[in-house]
Amino acid sequence: MQTVIARAEQSTADRLNTRDLPLYGMIRYHLGWADEQFQPASFDAGKRIRPFICLHACAAVCGDAEPALDIAAAIEILHNFTLVHDDIQDQSETRRHRPTVWSLWGASQAINAGDAMFALGQFAALRILDRELPVERSAPVLRGYNEVALHIVEGQVLDLGFEERWNISTREYLEMIRGKSAAIVAYAAWAGAILGGADFAVAERLRRFGETLGLGVQIRDDVLGIWGETAVTGKRKGDDIRRRKKSLPIITLAAAAAPDEAVRLREIYRRPEISEAELAWIMELLRRYEVEDQLQAVVNDYHDRARQLIEDAVPDNSSRHALLDLLQRLSSRTF
Repeated sequence: MQTVIARAEQSTADRLNTRDLPLYGMIRYHLGWADEQFQPASFDAGKRIRPFICLHACAAVCGDAEPALDIAAAIEILHNFTLVHDDIQDQSETRRHRPTVWSLWGASQAINAGDAMFALGQFAALRILDRELPVERSAPVLRGYNEVALHIVEGQVLDLGFEERWNISTREYLEMIRGKSAAIVAYAAWAGAILGGADFAVAERLRRFGETLGLGVQIRDDVLGIWGETAVTGKRKGDDIRRRKKSLPIITLAAAAAPDEAVRLREIYRRPEISEAELAWIMELLRRYEVEDQLQAVVNDYHDRARQLIEDAVPDNSSRHALLDLLQRLSSRTF
C-alpha cells in the first residue's frame, strides 16, 4: 500500500520538481523530499493515515484501490497544507523532528507555501475527472473535498478562540476537533468508499468510522502532547503545557480541580512563560486526578466503536484487516 501512496503523490512530485522557485522548495522541504537548501533528500513524511484509510476503504468495497488514487493524494496534500498554516498560528518551531517552514523562511513565505499546497491539492483532486467515473461518484467527492477544507478552518477558528477563555466544555472541545481533526479522516474513508462504488448507506458507515477514529486519534495526540516520550515524539514532555495549549487534558483538569487549584492553573496559563516548577505542579495535578488514564479510556472507547463500524460496513477481506490493524496500532501509539 505504501507503493500505491507513493504513486498517488508522484504527479505532485513531478510538478514540484520541475519548478525552480523557493516556493516549491519550501513545499518539498515540508513534505520531506528536500533539505533546507532544497536539495533532494528523504525525511519523515508523516504517518500518512488519511490516504491509507482512503485507499483501503475503496479496496474494501470493490477490491481495488485504483479509483481512489488521486483523491488519496489530494487528501494528503490538503492535510499538509493545514499543518503549514497551523504551525504559523501555533508558533510551532519543529515538526517531524525538523524546523518548520515558517521558522526557517518566515510566516509570510510559509503562508504562500500553504496556499500553493491547497491549489496543488485541488489539481490532484480534479484528476478523478480523467478516470471517467460516473458523475454520481465524482461530483459529491469533489464537493466534499472543499467542504472538508471549510470544516478544518472552522475547527481551527474555534481552537484559537479557546485561547481567550476557560469555560470550555468537553462537548465544545469535541465539536472543535470534529472539524479540525476528524473531518478529514471521515472524508478519507467516505470518499474512498464512494469512488469504489459503495452505496450511500455503506459509505455513511465508513464516514462514521473515519470520524470516530479521527476523534480518538486527536485525543491520543493530546495525551502525547503532555506525556509523550521525547525520544519518540521529538518534543519535550509537557510541551503542550509550555505552549499553554488548552488541550483536552487541561480542560479535563480544570473541570476536576479544586477551586484554589483551578485559580492557580488559570494564573499560570496567563503568564508569557511557564516555569519548570509550575510545569511540575501541573503535571503532578494531572497525575493526582488521573487525567491520562481517563483520556486513554476515552480513546479506547472511540476505537472500539470505530472497530464495530468497520466490521459492520464491509466484508471480511484484506483491506478490512488493514483498517482494523491500523486501529490497533493507533490506540496505543507513542508517536
